[in-house]
Formats: sequence, C-alpha cells, structure tokens
Amino acid sequence: MTTKTTHLDPEELHSNPAFTQGVIAPAARTLYVGGQLGTDSTGNLLDGIEAQTTQAMRNVLTVLAAAGTGPEYVVKLNIYLVNGVDAQVGYAASRSVWGNHRTAIVGPGRPHRVLDAG
Repeated sequence: MTTKTTHLDPEELHSNPAFTQGVIAPAARTLYVGGQLGTDSTGNLLDGIEAQTTQAMRNVLTVLAAAGTGPEYVVKLNIYLVNGVDAQVGYAASRSVWGNHRTAIVGPGRPHRVLDAG
C-alpha cells in the first residue's frame, strides 16, 4: 500500500502528542475521529456534564469541518460517561450542538444498564 493516512489536528483544538484528533483512511476516504473531551483550545477541561458535553461535540464538529464534512455523514457515535452523572443532561447538551443528525450510537442512557456493545 503506497498511500498513507492523513492525520487531522485542527488548530482550534488542543494538540496532544499521544493521539490525533482525526484520521482520514485512504481506502474509501473514511474519517476516524479521536475521542473528544470537554476541553477548550488550550486544553482546559470545562466544568460539569453540560459544559463538557457541549464542548466535546463542538470539538467533533471541528474535526469534521477540517475534513470537509459534517454530522450528516457520521454513521456512529460512541459516548462514554462516568458513573453518577445525569446522562439525559449530557444527551440534551449533545443534541443542542449536534442537531437532528441521527447516528448509530454507543453510550449509556438507561438506569442499571451495565453494557452497551456496538
């Protein structure tokens, strides 16, 4: 294979030497977005589930835009929350940024659910 993957690290996002914010795979121009946290462009973690979720989703949109695409082309989202936070607050914040672009999703949502495999 002679073509290489393209790593996306938009200037608007915090840079980390351990991972890239997105990867375009040459086989079919597929973008793999790295896990996004609720951090701003300086790497500061925002406070609370609503602020962190809103910022994380904005970060995902920034990576998509850097690849010339948008949420309407995303097929799957994985969302992970720590125990004890209100998932519904997180989902509402996510939707306020993401809009009505439905995807397959992995993440919590029902009380007492211990597994979501996707």
